Amino acid sequence: MQTVTAVAHRGDPYRFRENTLGSLSSALEQGADAVECDVRLTRDGVPVLLHDDTLKRLWGQDRPLRSLSADEVRGLTAGGVPTLVDALAATDGTRVMIDLPGRADPRAVREIVGVVRECGARDRVYYCAGAEMMLAVRAADPGAEIALTWTTLAPPRAGLLDAVRPRWLNYRFALVGRALAARVHRDGYLLSVWTPDTRRSLRRLLDLGVDSITTNRIDVLRALRPHADGRTARALSAER
Repeated sequence: MQTVTAVAHRGDPYRFRENTLGSLSSALEQGADAVECDVRLTRDGVPVLLHDDTLKRLWGQDRPLRSLSADEVRGLTAGGVPTLVDALAATDGTRVMIDLPGRADPRAVREIVGVVRECGARDRVYYCAGAEMMLAVRAADPGAEIALTWTTLAPPRAGLLDAVRPRWLNYRFALVGRALAARVHRDGYLLSVWTPDTRRSLRRLLDLGVDSITTNRIDVLRALRPHADGRTARALSAER
């Protein structure tokens, strides 16, 4: 029986500031199967964990990340923004979903994929974002595991799927219903969703049989998952 993968969105942001080592560590302590983090480059080409293109929302510094060196980021945030190298070391042995926000930048993608490779983390890292960014990942690493983020009910074009070769299709949770879940599985893909946080939404998605849920409330998902597994087991027994 397959159990849904519990992915911690930016770590454990209800307890710690998102995309920090404390947030990632807390998510793992809460029982996450994988952690999701956002990665961008500094001015000098160092991959760091940050969702926004500036430091304003999280760190109170209205400075674009791309205008700052890694040392400057460290100084402005008292070391709070970890590098990708630091994050991979802190999550050693755990699956990591790297989200690549912003516009597709093949140079940045090559740098990020290169760091993953140099850290020996290629087998436990997978990538998510829209089509252009995932095409850049596929070009940088022909064997990369990809979760193609898709934001409409219309299915991705066959040509795009052939080029990206995703393992997962990654949908905003509100789009996902029984018909879409059935289609994704029928087409041979795993279905991941983001970012439901209420018990009602999480229960609905568990009942639909999605393969992975990325949530800000990893503790709630972990608490609900055994009950969903029990319902699945009883249903399979009834079918036999």
